Amino acid sequence: MDAFCRLNGLVAPLDRSNVDTDAIIPKQFLKSINRTGFGPNLFDEWRYLDHGELDMDCSKRPLNADFVLNQPRYQGAEILLTRDNFGCGSSREHAPWALFDYGFRAVVAPSFAEIFANNCCKNSILPVVLPAETVAGLFDEVEATPGYRLIVDLEKQQVITPSGEAFEFAVDPFRKECLLKGLDDISLTLQHVEAIKGFEAKKKGDEPWLFG
Repeated sequence: MDAFCRLNGLVAPLDRSNVDTDAIIPKQFLKSINRTGFGPNLFDEWRYLDHGELDMDCSKRPLNADFVLNQPRYQGAEILLTRDNFGCGSSREHAPWALFDYGFRAVVAPSFAEIFANNCCKNSILPVVLPAETVAGLFDEVEATPGYRLIVDLEKQQVITPSGEAFEFAVDPFRKECLLKGLDDISLTLQHVEAIKGFEAKKKGDEPWLFG
């Protein structure tokens, strides 16, 4: 997976609490298990005025002009700013796939659903927890400032505003190391490939009947 170290990104504000994974990527898109291609369907029921289905040409669908991701000032955003309990609901990994495919690399909120946050870390997205009052202040700054950007520094565990104000955030040390090095579960396993090969060779010698 892609490593995450330091991001200087445009911020898009999604001013909603309790955004569940079905809102992030509706259930009809779960029929595909490809990890890519879900970006056009991120927040599908909010972004479009019609009903979306898998493999539809989204470029021809009617847009909801009031939805934040359809507003010109937020095009190209890489940081999503939102409210409490983001990613609640079912544990579908399609949700972070859709966020990443759209272009988001970090989500800032007062709280996340635990499974969703873990899935984000496994898919090159950093979930950043900041106090609710801090998040509220960032919402005010984003609304007042077109082109508002934040720096998210994983190494220093800081979110830095354009004025230079820095907010520290906590992150699990293991998840931090994996994100910094771009290691997913498969990559972590492959770090021990020689030991795995050695175990397999010994197993073949000790119990050859298991291998036909």
